[in-house]
Amino acid sequence: MTEFIQKRASNIRNDVFSGITVALALVPEAVAFAFVAGVDPLVGLYAAFMVGFITSIFGGRPGMISGATGSLAVVMVALVAQGNAMGNPSEHLGLYYLFATVILMGIFQIFAGVLKLGKFVRLIPHPVMMGFVNGLAIVIFISQLGMFKKTVDGEKVWLQGNQLYLMIGLVALTMLIMWGLPKIKQTRKFPEALIAILVVSTIAILAHFDISTVGSFIKDGGGVGLKGGLPTLKLETFSKIPLTINTLVFIFPYALILAAIGLIESLMTLNLIDDLTETRGNGNKECIAQGSANIITGLFGGMGGCAMIGQSIINIKGGGRGRLSGIVASVMLLLFILFGSSYIEKVPIAALVGVMFMVVIGTFAWSSFRIINKIPKADLFVLLLVSVLTVIFDLAIAVLAGVIVGALVFSWENAKRIRARKTIREDGTKVYEIWGPLFFGSIAAFNEKFDIKNDPNNIEIDFIESRISDHSAIESVFNLVEKYEEAGKVIKLKHLSEECKMLLKKSSPKFEKVIINDIDDPRYHVVENPEIFN
Repeated sequence: MTEFIQKRASNIRNDVFSGITVALALVPEAVAFAFVAGVDPLVGLYAAFMVGFITSIFGGRPGMISGATGSLAVVMVALVAQGNAMGNPSEHLGLYYLFATVILMGIFQIFAGVLKLGKFVRLIPHPVMMGFVNGLAIVIFISQLGMFKKTVDGEKVWLQGNQLYLMIGLVALTMLIMWGLPKIKQTRKFPEALIAILVVSTIAILAHFDISTVGSFIKDGGGVGLKGGLPTLKLETFSKIPLTINTLVFIFPYALILAAIGLIESLMTLNLIDDLTETRGNGNKECIAQGSANIITGLFGGMGGCAMIGQSIINIKGGGRGRLSGIVASVMLLLFILFGSSYIEKVPIAALVGVMFMVVIGTFAWSSFRIINKIPKADLFVLLLVSVLTVIFDLAIAVLAGVIVGALVFSWENAKRIRARKTIREDGTKVYEIWGPLFFGSIAAFNEKFDIKNDPNNIEIDFIESRISDHSAIESVFNLVEKYEEAGKVIKLKHLSEECKMLLKKSSPKFEKVIINDIDDPRYHVVENPEIFN
């Protein structure tokens, strides 16, 4: 019992410290994504708080961090711009259309969870998963490069001279602390990311370095500061925008796209965290929690969100394993907004960039370089395709393309496996023994195996080593029987599955005579009763 309590207490400490670190890392990310979407920084921060808090409590994956993300913000840009164009610029209708869209997005995600669509993430091939991880690592890295710029006369320009060298030095120092601290036995229990942020922040403040901070970053983007109050219900949303079919037509496609992107990113992040922690989350539960969070976020004036792979990995690497880590991160973020804005605004951007660079190093699947020459070329192509499309477009397009290409490759490879061994019995009956899966991709090769014109009068097709997998295959068998009978020949089908027999007999009564039912073959009964292996 004592050991159990000590273990729980240790987890609480790790969850708390890890949550504080994540909260610090959430600030510039949420602000940056709000700027990308064209809304006030507090809209992004409120989303990070509400989505993170609700999914931490009710989500399907303890330790996973959710909040405002870039993949969603990119889609929101057009939505906000089009919404603003529907009224006077001073009305900011785009913001209210965004809130309504986020609410509808949440409804779609709840439906996905109720319909148990979360399980379909299991169909995503491993090369797609590796491509997703690599692509997101590159996206995170590229997004951090923007922190090496400053605003001059309204234009973003690269840092130069001492400012650039100082930025690089502090980033390197942050990364060095995070790399070296775990190697010292006495300091292994301390969260290296939080220690690195505190050390670099202290050095920068005491030395009065002229560098970019969280506060200057917000002001450069057009914000007035981090400080704000508690989020409040935005009931004016329903009076600002017309509740008509035209409004639904406008926000429907955006909500559907945002829901799909949010779920795909969250479920794939869930799978990644599963692998890192060697535990299993609940995808359907995550869908419902995320949808509920987005509905509430939309009602309270947030921009919506989903799982954040970077912050989730910071949390896991920092020892955060329980729901408490996500709760602490979201509550600390709210406390920053309410009471600690003046302190958080002094944190150097360099410290947070260093943490994110270490996340990039930890996220990227470096093993993909070692297996380049060891995996099929088709899998390598899918891996690279998903990585590139994630960087160029977004995660949803990349994963969808990867799954489609992977499925086509799988179908093609299986289509080539169809075989037919031909023998002639003493009574003159020609027997076709079919090998390999029979489905839509292999029916062309299957049909080529038969010589209807020159075959003898009696034909038997044996499916003992084949499996009829879909309606296309059943239709192909039906057409083959029709052609043999039109040629005046007798055809028999042997070793069909019970399901296939039922469908063929349902399509035409004549199959009662075509299908051989009485079969004395132990192999057939093994195939028909695979549960004996369970």
